[in-house]
Amino acid sequence: MQRNWDDLRLFLAVAREQSLTGAGKALRLDPATLGRRMARLEAEMQVPLFVKSPQGYTLTEAGARLQARSESVERAMRSATAGVERTRERLSGQIRIGAPDGCANYLLPQVCAQICRTNPDLDLQIVALPRVFNLSRREADMAIGVSMPTAGRLTVKKITDYRLHFAASAEYLARNPAPQSVRELKDHRLVGYIPDMIFDRELDYLSELDLARVPLASNSVSVQLNMIRQGAGIGVVHDFSLPAAPDVRRVLVGQVSLRRAYYLIRHADDQANLQLSRFAEDLAAGIRNEVAELEAKA
Repeated sequence: MQRNWDDLRLFLAVAREQSLTGAGKALRLDPATLGRRMARLEAEMQVPLFVKSPQGYTLTEAGARLQARSESVERAMRSATAGVERTRERLSGQIRIGAPDGCANYLLPQVCAQICRTNPDLDLQIVALPRVFNLSRREADMAIGVSMPTAGRLTVKKITDYRLHFAASAEYLARNPAPQSVRELKDHRLVGYIPDMIFDRELDYLSELDLARVPLASNSVSVQLNMIRQGAGIGVVHDFSLPAAPDVRRVLVGQVSLRRAYYLIRHADDQANLQLSRFAEDLAAGIRNEVAELEAKA
């Protein structure tokens, strides 16, 4: 039974990552070893589970059926261990969090460091990507989003609101008069998202203000802030990021103040997992506290 579950666990990783390399990284296992295990599993089942190509591993029909059965076993295993996790005083094991890079760069390092100080056996992985995470494919154990998903077997809980303002470096403002109205922003070089790479409508700040041209753009919040720090122009920044950029000043504070929210998103099947639920509570509380403290310093 143990060996069978081990095989299924490895199979699920390859199915979700669609490559031996990606699955090997997630499992901390050599891709060649993982390939041999998959070949052995296919031989034992006497059916091909993957179509292999230079682009990766794609499930066959038999592989898709096995994935569905394996995920049922995975849910049962998690449910069976939930009662044992109740007795653990400290969190342990590995948890992966998916988050947009603004949250991942300016909030999660502090929050996760604090959680790990009281849970030394816990391994945390932060995947910082400017996109929506697919929890059904187990890209992460939980994700932080800027809007509530409308599809999938997910549970969503609001963490906190956060604020954003236009800002520029002291150097830029010394060379260019600070704008006194939204209309005057059109006379400045704007820093913002690459328009066709905005992954959530909640992040389309500039379009809301009829500011279509973005001369300096990036899909990364941290890159945008660094461009602003270099005196490249004016852009929208998270208030909680400003303590990390003391040379950046907010502008038009009385006229433009944006409010957004972070949501904690989990797969519905994980609600019985007490360890993940406890971590989710600690994570949400930590983010709320960190946003409040950093915004107070902005």
